[in-house]
Amino acid sequence: MDFSLTPDQQAIRDAVQKICSEFDDDYWLERDHSGEFPEEFYRAIADGGWLGITMPEEHGGAGLGVTEAALMMHAVARSSGAMSAASAIHLNIFGPHPIVVFGTDEQKMRWLPNLMQGNEKSCFGVTEADAGLNTTSIKTRADRSDDGYVIHGKKIWTSSAQVADKIMLLVRTTPKEECARPTEGMTLFYTDLNRDYCEVRKIPKMGRAAVD
Repeated sequence: MDFSLTPDQQAIRDAVQKICSEFDDDYWLERDHSGEFPEEFYRAIADGGWLGITMPEEHGGAGLGVTEAALMMHAVARSSGAMSAASAIHLNIFGPHPIVVFGTDEQKMRWLPNLMQGNEKSCFGVTEADAGLNTTSIKTRADRSDDGYVIHGKKIWTSSAQVADKIMLLVRTTPKEECARPTEGMTLFYTDLNRDYCEVRKIPKMGRAAVD
């Protein structure tokens, strides 16, 4: 098999590397010391249109595939920012993809442009301490109410939650023990990460202070 890059793929890598080269070791070391989110890097990627690499063209994205997105993220991870740089942006690129696949036209128009333009940041609430890698054992639940749903529970290791405006949240709408299969009764919600109704706490972690 030929794994060499096409001219378009090489152009993606070169363009992303050029942006990343503007943020050197000193920039990322300072962010790791201060714990501040790399807002300047995030803005440069957004202004270059890269947050929309896999998003539909009709909503302002590039309409490219996962291969191109992987090449982009590989270039980011190879830079001075390494995985801190990657984690600062990858949730906006990959996390909202269920909206692209399953969302209505109205939902796509309402949610995707702000993510692609960098006006809103998203995080992905999946992991729970008691579930580990067995995602079907999560306990966070959504109970139907007169106004929609009320969600109860907690998540851990939700990268960039400290700055996120939105959250793609995986919960149970039916308890696991009431389901025929463990994967049943699980639902994705996309909603505001409203600090009036939830608490977001940073977890000290070496080398990722800016994004965890």
